[in-house]
This record gives sequence, structure tokens and C-alpha cells, in this order.
Amino acid sequence: MDKLSKNQIYEAEMTGYSSTGAGVCRINGRAVFVENALSGEVWDVLILKVGASAVYGKGITLKKPSSERCDAPCPIFGTCGGCDLMHMSYDEEKRCKLARVNSAIKRVSGLDFTIGEIIGADEDGLYRYRNKGIYAVTRDAAGHAVTGFYRERSHDVIPAPDCLIQTELSVKCAAALRKFMDETGVSAYDEETGKGQIRRLFTRCSLRYPQSVAVVVAARGLHEHTNRLVDCLTKSCPTLTGIVLCVNKSRGNAVLGGEFHTLWGSDIIEDELCGLKFRISPQSFYQVNPRQAEKLYERAVSYASPDGESTVLDLYCGTGTISLCLAGSAKMVYGAEIVESAVKNARINAEENGMKNVEFLLADAGEAAEMLKERGVRPDSVVVDPPRKGLSESVIETVAEMSPRSLVYVSCDPGTMARDLKLFSELGYLPQKGTAVDMFPRCAHVETVVLMSRVEK
Repeated sequence: MDKLSKNQIYEAEMTGYSSTGAGVCRINGRAVFVENALSGEVWDVLILKVGASAVYGKGITLKKPSSERCDAPCPIFGTCGGCDLMHMSYDEEKRCKLARVNSAIKRVSGLDFTIGEIIGADEDGLYRYRNKGIYAVTRDAAGHAVTGFYRERSHDVIPAPDCLIQTELSVKCAAALRKFMDETGVSAYDEETGKGQIRRLFTRCSLRYPQSVAVVVAARGLHEHTNRLVDCLTKSCPTLTGIVLCVNKSRGNAVLGGEFHTLWGSDIIEDELCGLKFRISPQSFYQVNPRQAEKLYERAVSYASPDGESTVLDLYCGTGTISLCLAGSAKMVYGAEIVESAVKNARINAEENGMKNVEFLLADAGEAAEMLKERGVRPDSVVVDPPRKGLSESVIETVAEMSPRSLVYVSCDPGTMARDLKLFSELGYLPQKGTAVDMFPRCAHVETVVLMSRVEK
């Protein structure tokens, strides 16, 4: 078997996809990852990098194109680090994402379990679906203000005059900020030197009500330019209902932090999810794509309380979105969260929606388990919606020790989910059914919800 070396060219057929949507082929026994190549295509592949665990190539000549290949509607696709899959049809995108989930389950968990369904977005939900936008801000070589997104694996800002997955209002706010900076000379912040002013633009729009907020993140106050900023944004974006200045002096990549000053209007917007109303501040966690989140939550609720009579514990409940959705179909719901501000918001959301059968605990998994045990409460089902890194082994053990009838795992990362499914299976919980949900069309991310049941040994 010939050893692969950099700068060699091989003809190869793509047989699948990586976790980021790159095409995968096998050359001389090695898996080679090729950006923007589709499964079934034949390419001349130039080897770019040969590592101990992975080989990366570049498609030079497309010998046999896929019928699922299409022209990307965005001029900076492939350069901007945002979207990954605009070069394929949406049907192929869904196949790619479902295959990614099942590949992780097979490779990482080793369980005899396959997910056969992915819930995709409607045709009018493929673009302009993000209710939250975060723009990086810099200046170009000519000194003009630039708003855009980071090139993948770099701090290079790719100018994005438009972004097809952002709302039109978000795009208008970015243009207004550029105009303000060019007219006033207010500088962009330099992450390396720590000098300058404007760091980010953060926007959040309600998709159910005519409410939207623009948050300008700066390293220091704008002083005499403050009124000019408000004037520029309100005239360019008349549908805005709030403008906030976030003075974030900390070094690093955290977008929001420090002091918040409402310059005009209200910093709060309202939105609806599964028929429930939520008040959302700039710092609040809220699903970026509520239309798809409703589909995800509806499936999670049907798994957790199929009879409408279950007592459910919702770990990592945040501001209570899943807990409140569960409350409409469960006997009693307990939400547990360690972030105090999130618990306060969750309690407010419950009160404003008139939910009496839900209680929020300021506690981690172990503390929540002990609180419920002291009350003589044993949950019929436990719902977990962990961050991308998944669950710790201690949390998995704590959940299993509660001995619920079922577990519902909501995941934003197939790899860590598969790892945790294996750990749960060793403690007597096996996956019964699951669904993938496309929360971020045209991007590589995919969400999954899996129902596990206790198996008597």
C-alpha cells in the first residue's frame, strides 16, 4: 500500500460525509476529507495534509458530479465560516445530517440502535430563520467599517453585506452600524492589541411580535457619539424597539458581558414557543430557530410524558423553555438549573404563562435529586438537554440512581450524545427511539432527541 504524501493527486469517489459536511473518500486505505465534495461524486483530489489521525485533500477536478449538487445562493459561501452545506440540495443535507447522527451512534456507542427520521425545515424556513445575529466588527485596508463573520478556524473577518440565514432587520442593523462608524470615525476594537471601541453587533428579533433589539458591544462608552448611534439605527431600522450599549472591557471571545445600558426603547422582547410567551433579555438563552425548536420540544414532550400523567425532572432547564412545554402535558414538572438569573427568568415565565404544575430549583443534578428524594418525589422521567460537551459521568450516575422509568436526551452534538448513550446503557437504560431535528438549515449542526427506557436486569 502506497503511503500518502502532500501534493499528490488521486482520483477518488466520495462515499460519505464528515461531521462538518465535507466529503469523505478512501485513498490507499486512509480516509481523506474533501471540502465541498458530495457523496457519490468522483474528484481528482490533491492531498493537502497528512496527519496521524486524518488526511485532508482539495478537490481539483470534478469528474462525476452528483445530481444533488447546486449553486450556492451566497457569494461568500465557502469563505465565511457560517454555512457549510449550501452546495447541496436540502434533501441531501437532511440525508447528510441523519447519516452523521447514526454514524456517531454506531462508531462511539456500539449500540444496536438507529434513528430513521429527521425533521427538516419547511421550504420557507431554509433562510432568514435566525432570530439572533452576532457580527464581528473591524475595518478594511481603506479604513472603512466592516461587519461580518470569522473565517473558519481563524480571526479573519469576512465582510458580509448580507447573510441569508439572518433576518433582514439584522442585516440592516449591521449596515447602519457601518455607516455610523464611517461618519463618526469611531474605531473598531482590535482583539490583539486591546485598542479601539466597537467589538460586536448583537441583534435579536421576535418572530411572532414586531419587537427587536440591537446591542452594540463596545470596549468603552461612546460618550458624545451616543445620540448619533441611536439616531442612525432608528432611522435605518424603524422597526427596532430597543437599542442597548454593552460595555465589555474583558479580553477574549465572550460577546456579551460587563455593563448594559439601554439607550432607547426596551431591552426586552417577547416571543412565543409552543403557544407559550417568553420575555427575552439580551443575556437570556433562547432558541435561535423557534420554528424548529417547537418541533424538537414537541417530540421531547411526547417521549417524556406520553400519558400526560408523568412527573418529570428537567435538568439543565435554563430559562424554562422545555420545562414549560412539558408542563402542558405532564402531571408535575421540576426544572433544575445552577444559573441563578436563569432560574429567576424561568419562574417569571411560569408565572406569566399561568403554569401551576412546574417548579424551578436552583440546583445541580445531585442537589436536585436530593431535594426530590427528601420530599418523597420520584420522577417518572428525566429530561436532559446538556451543552455540547454532554454529561459528566457523575451526572449520568446520579440520573440512573433516581431510577426513572424513562430518560429523554436532547442533544446538540451527536458524538457526545453517543458516548453518553453507551454510559447509560451500562447502567440499565437502552435507547428505544429517536428523532433528528434540523435546527440550523444550511449549517452542519444537527439536534437529536432520544428516548431511553429502564431495562430490568
